Amino acid sequence: MNSMITMGEVPGGSPAQMDLGELLATRLLVQGNSGSGKSHLLRRLLEQSARMVQQAIIDPEGDFVSLAEKFGHLVIEGADHSEMALHAAGERMRMHRASVVLNLEGLDAEQQMRWAAAFLGGMFEVPRQHWYPVLVVVDEAQLFAPAAAGEVSDEARRASLGAMTNLMCRGRKRGLAGIIATQRLAKLAKNVAAEASNFLMGRTFLDIDMARAADLLGMERRQAEAFRDLARGTFVALGPALSRRPLSVRIGAVETESRSAGPVLAPFEPPTAPVHELILAPVPVHDLPARQRKAAPAPSAPDLLTQLAAHGEAQASVQAEQEQVEDTPETRAEREARMTAILRDMMEDEDSSFRPIPVLYQDFLVRCRIAGLGRNALDLRRFNRALATARSGVSEDTSSSTQWQEAERRVSSLPEDLQAVFLFLARAAIERTPCPSDAQIARVYGTVSTGRARRLLAWLEDQNLLVLRADGMGRRVLTFIGTEWETLPGVADS
Repeated sequence: MNSMITMGEVPGGSPAQMDLGELLATRLLVQGNSGSGKSHLLRRLLEQSARMVQQAIIDPEGDFVSLAEKFGHLVIEGADHSEMALHAAGERMRMHRASVVLNLEGLDAEQQMRWAAAFLGGMFEVPRQHWYPVLVVVDEAQLFAPAAAGEVSDEARRASLGAMTNLMCRGRKRGLAGIIATQRLAKLAKNVAAEASNFLMGRTFLDIDMARAADLLGMERRQAEAFRDLARGTFVALGPALSRRPLSVRIGAVETESRSAGPVLAPFEPPTAPVHELILAPVPVHDLPARQRKAAPAPSAPDLLTQLAAHGEAQASVQAEQEQVEDTPETRAEREARMTAILRDMMEDEDSSFRPIPVLYQDFLVRCRIAGLGRNALDLRRFNRALATARSGVSEDTSSSTQWQEAERRVSSLPEDLQAVFLFLARAAIERTPCPSDAQIARVYGTVSTGRARRLLAWLEDQNLLVLRADGMGRRVLTFIGTEWETLPGVADS
């Protein structure tokens, strides 16, 4: 099979060829300021290779969804799916060898990072028999692999940066060829950019970006000024898949169009009708913003002390009234039943498994206050145990058995983040249900990584808590040491 594709032409009119087979092994970095033609270059590359290799595009602005009409790409709207669903989609697109455009338009920056990390994680963790070659194009890569912390949470940044690092550093052996495009090299994490062996550098104006581009191309610093003079759609190419020496390339035409093409200059026609009444017309009362009220003056020192004393007396009175209420066993059982119902209602939310514990705890306290259970229904330690029990999915009949009491005694010695997984597995073994899959275990733990689920099982086995074995058909069976708890055989590929 001929693996050469034409990206455009070089000075003199000769075609600019790219070796697709070499690109799959050496990766590509595209850099250029806004308006330099990066998206046009990526579109040309995708169109030329669409019928030769499977493709996956991480598209933060919805620029590449038009590839679906011409080349049959599947467009996945990120806003319509959960993080877990995108992880599964990343695995399945490799199993079924389908080209995919992940459209993240409409999501905020943190959601884009989480969703992209989940999708890339699914592609990365697919079983070895599905390691077919895939071009993985990430537009605006500085959003997903930032060089410095920004306004997003550290958790989202670590997940996204880790997925991008895996793509560029470890993806080659799994058939993943990373093609990343960025406006600013200075904003892109160096360990991600450094893994590319092919470069297409477009028009750049900032000194720091020109210096990094010159370093990557092996050019002298004084030659970096040439990046300011590049025309739109012209790039300097270097790399084993492109050229052994820096070479100017003019990118060729494309067959599809972007939905977000830049504005086109047209003759300006001033309005003929009077615009004073249209622009300065009175705003309806119901559309007016709420008028800010003047803040009440701060109380003087004596008044403030008086208010604090009165507040303290009121709190003491309320506390005394609460202490007068008889705390009977029936009352405690009723409160625990109501709190258990609140936790189970929270677990019905599809994304609750992926929310941080402090966020779930605050949500739980608010629900308890609404239900009349007080401000401090449970402390954080007791909440963690109750949450682990709720995530295990144990039924009321099982929770009252002596076997479940033994499971709760054993789990108390484990770290809090593993208690939900242990109880989930114990419940499956006590109730004699099929061994849970890696995806189910990962969800209980609060992740989309099936690899992490397998590592958790290996750790529990190393602690002599359980034993994993396979039956004659290769199905996984889980047995708890020192008990008669054992799951039924699970699916063969779990």
